[in-house]
Amino acid sequence: MTTFWILLRALHFASVMLLTGSACYSALLAPRRFRPRLAICLESLVKGSAWLALLSALAMLACQNVLMSGDSTHLAELDIWLAVLGTHFGVVWQWEILFSMLAVAGGLLTGRLREQVLLLAGVLQLTCMALIGHAAMRDGWPGLFQQINHALHLIGAAFWAGGLLPLLLLMRESRQIDRRTDAIRTMMRFSRYGHLAVALTLLSGVINSLMIAGWPLMWHDSRYIVLLLCKGLLVALMVLVALFNRYWLVPRFRLAGSGTQQKFIRMTQFELLLACGVVGLVSVFATLSPA
Repeated sequence: MTTFWILLRALHFASVMLLTGSACYSALLAPRRFRPRLAICLESLVKGSAWLALLSALAMLACQNVLMSGDSTHLAELDIWLAVLGTHFGVVWQWEILFSMLAVAGGLLTGRLREQVLLLAGVLQLTCMALIGHAAMRDGWPGLFQQINHALHLIGAAFWAGGLLPLLLLMRESRQIDRRTDAIRTMMRFSRYGHLAVALTLLSGVINSLMIAGWPLMWHDSRYIVLLLCKGLLVALMVLVALFNRYWLVPRFRLAGSGTQQKFIRMTQFELLLACGVVGLVSVFATLSPA
């Protein structure tokens, strides 16, 4: 059941990141005239991630019931459900499910309101995720600071990593003559603000690691520290790939016959794969004690 919990956590985190990253494009980054077309392009991705976030959130609540009670037969007992819902996790997760439902409902709307609701629902889900786990280990002002920092970390990561798959779809749109200018402008805006998202993710991640595990000189050999260092390595590789794409490949897009755009797609796919690895590692060491 613990393994199932880890898989559900990774699935939920990935789907919320994808929802938020996709909504950022159509709500904030795309030129106004291009937003309706981009919304159609990303519709399946957004609706799929919204539904996946809702279903995985419900499954995580049921999984928590089994983990707390120690028996799957207790899924039918009201007293156990009330006990789970009365915990800190249960209270926060009720809001998580509510915001997941908001995202699903937002997919039924149209126009600018649809994109705004989807983005808001994604950000609220990420904020709820920052209120549980290791980020909730402190009380008072230090605890509030840690949770705010973790929320910023998740939001920055969602803009960065959650925007990679939509970026690949935009590359396809840029091959259409009538959409090329708007698609490229959208991608350049993602690149520009992506610098801020990466910086926010790295800074908040360092702060979060220090608040949970302490100063590196005080670290000792444990599974948590090993996985944390592996995560840091994967993130560093993501940064290198992003820098290579932006400052080496993008300026060479206009060189005929260079195949630069195809190389950019391959490198972005590699960056997306690294992001999946980071999500998997986080889902594992989030269940471990840093001590």
